[in-house]
Amino acid sequence: MVVAAPAVELQERSPGKFAAVGPLTFATARRARESGLAAFGAASARELEVDCSGITSSDSAGMAVLLDWLAFAKRSGRTMHFASLPEQGAGDRADQRCTGAAREGRLGPAAGG
Repeated sequence: MVVAAPAVELQERSPGKFAAVGPLTFATARRARESGLAAFGAASARELEVDCSGITSSDSAGMAVLLDWLAFAKRSGRTMHFASLPEQGAGDRADQRCTGAAREGRLGPAAGG
């Protein structure tokens, strides 16, 4: 029997202000990405904020979801900020750079573009 991992829940607390609650890991990344894109697409606010203090565990797949949400906001002509991002492992420089970019709400130019 396969047991599905609990998905991270994205709650809109007020217009444009969301809270992510639960694990944001490889096991939940696909559902988290899809639910986030749907929620942000339906939001009318130009400035989006995601409070990450409720994220109970995270890994590189979770970070990829946050960066994908950030890219979606940028493509949509919106801004997105993350509050209370989970700390990444001290030994992973790529995750540290991604966390810094996400914390500051910025992305570099796309590869090849």
